[in-house]
Amino acid sequence: MTKRVLDVGNCVPDHAAIRGMLQSQFQAEVVQADGPSDALASLRHEPFDLVLVNRKLDQDYSDGLDIIKQIKADARLKSVPCMLITNYADQQKAAVAVGAEYGFGKKELHDQKTHERLAKFLAPEP
Repeated sequence: MTKRVLDVGNCVPDHAAIRGMLQSQFQAEVVQADGPSDALASLRHEPFDLVLVNRKLDQDYSDGLDIIKQIKADARLKSVPCMLITNYADQQKAAVAVGAEYGFGKKELHDQKTHERLAKFLAPEP
């Protein structure tokens, strides 16, 4: 079964790079959301194996950590794994503190360590 990823708040070029890597490495289906309302609506109506949230949303530069907090506060959604996309270690730690998995930065998109983190959620089931 194809794994599904919700990519939240990335600009078109970054979304394309993330989608391309996830499709080539994991054959994952990637759905894009621009902000909190469409991300939460998608999560409530469709199953996802992982949510990737940009640190600062492209549409209005609001804080991506707030979306992770909303997901983790929702009883129906809190079990969905989330990762923050940021190069800043302090922001990664803040995301983990509210229930996210340790994510990655865009500079690390093609690093082996990033692929290992993602494989935990996106590797094909045996």
